[in-house]
Amino acid sequence: MDWHDAVLILAGVIGGCVAVVHGVLVQRLMVRPLAKVTFSDRRTAAIIKRLAPMLLHFSTICWFLGGLVLIAAAIWFEPQARLPTALFVGCLFLCGAVGNFWGTRGRHPGWILMTAAVMLIAASVWPK
Repeated sequence: MDWHDAVLILAGVIGGCVAVVHGVLVQRLMVRPLAKVTFSDRRTAAIIKRLAPMLLHFSTICWFLGGLVLIAAAIWFEPQARLPTALFVGCLFLCGAVGNFWGTRGRHPGWILMTAAVMLIAASVWPK
């Protein structure tokens, strides 16, 4: 294992930790209040009651799985497979960083952590 692998693992750990904190915050600050306000209404369709929480957690799931994939890529993948994996997850994390920055107007540490993970991913695929 060289520094490229260690940096990729660190990016995966950062992404996974951000995802877990994001999931807790989304559940507490968005899903529960939404459930109290709209889901108790009988006019709300059952499919909306089932889909809305999952759609709110979709980015959380993607970021968590992306972090796991980065760790797996550093440990088990061949060097040729690390590049497309890192590019895919890096784009996913970059979208999260930009969205978080835009949505919170920069007053949230999530975009900083996701940007750090993107920079670590970029460093990991830098030629040796």
